[in-house]
Amino acid sequence: MESYESVKLTSLSSKGGCGCKIGPGELSQVLRSLPAAVPDPNLLVGLDTSDDAGVYRLNDEMALVQTVDFFTPIVDDPYDFGQVAAANAISDIYAMGGKPLTVLNIVAFPITKLDKRILADILRGASDKVKEAGAALVGGHSIDDNEPKFGLAVTGLVHPDKVRTNAGAKPGDKLILTKPIGVGILTSSIKRDKLSSEEIARVTKVMTTLNRTAAEVMEPFEVHACTDVTGFGLLGHASEMAKGSNMGIRINAGLVPVLPRVRELAEEGVIPGGTKNNYAHLEGAVTFPETMDQVGQYILCDAVTSGGLLIAVSGTQAEELHGRLRQAGVDAHMIGEVVEEHPGHIIVTD
Repeated sequence: MESYESVKLTSLSSKGGCGCKIGPGELSQVLRSLPAAVPDPNLLVGLDTSDDAGVYRLNDEMALVQTVDFFTPIVDDPYDFGQVAAANAISDIYAMGGKPLTVLNIVAFPITKLDKRILADILRGASDKVKEAGAALVGGHSIDDNEPKFGLAVTGLVHPDKVRTNAGAKPGDKLILTKPIGVGILTSSIKRDKLSSEEIARVTKVMTTLNRTAAEVMEPFEVHACTDVTGFGLLGHASEMAKGSNMGIRINAGLVPVLPRVRELAEEGVIPGGTKNNYAHLEGAVTFPETMDQVGQYILCDAVTSGGLLIAVSGTQAEELHGRLRQAGVDAHMIGEVVEEHPGHIIVTD
């Protein structure tokens, strides 16, 4: 197949780096201005708890899980970008305890300025990841735009009694994280040409790995809450879990897996805007140890793309679930616990 001229996709993004969401503070202000929705008894999960996806009951045995996610390029290889975007969007379904069923592509692309084969490779990457997830591509929508953007709208299925939300954590639960953090700092470093090809391949592998295995392994366990760690960072999503569950959370920073070179690059000043926004939004909601410097705090707030699942599992089953995840090839780490004290607040220890 004839190749096309290489293009640095990340250089075409006005934001570059992490492909960050609108910050949680700004978004909550917008949502509060909307009129109250008409109550629907079949809407099992809506806007109330800032969850990963919406859930709508069809009958006693089946509910729809629906989500959408898209962003600007965070890697330069078009095929990889398509895979990352697909894995990221599909992850919301896994976090809710569901199985992905169908997807729709969302495309913005400068069709007259870039080789059409670049778009074809983005779509091919996404298609391959959708197939790996066992879902079906059923269509999509595209617009001509100066800045490339890509993502998916995903629909999944879940039993109404088996929905996993971010709001059910209980005292004594242990927290398990299934992927390392630091992705936002590393993808921002790609734009600044600070990563080697091997380092780019490593962070891309993390982002393109589906959370399917983790979701399947945790299914029979007593999981009280679950969320996937994405744009709001580890502490941002943990904070949503704490507030939604009205529980306190303790996280041991020394147990949190961090990708290689993240601290080094952060110390050089590679801190995404989304990461700084996450940190600012969490003021008053997190207590850091006095021994932790600013860089360490930023890393725990780093804006992630296609991160792992944060699982709150019964303390009596945590060791077994952790072991099963590791046996299945998931890079799982126990990083903290849920407590009754300081509800809605996170205490970080070192």
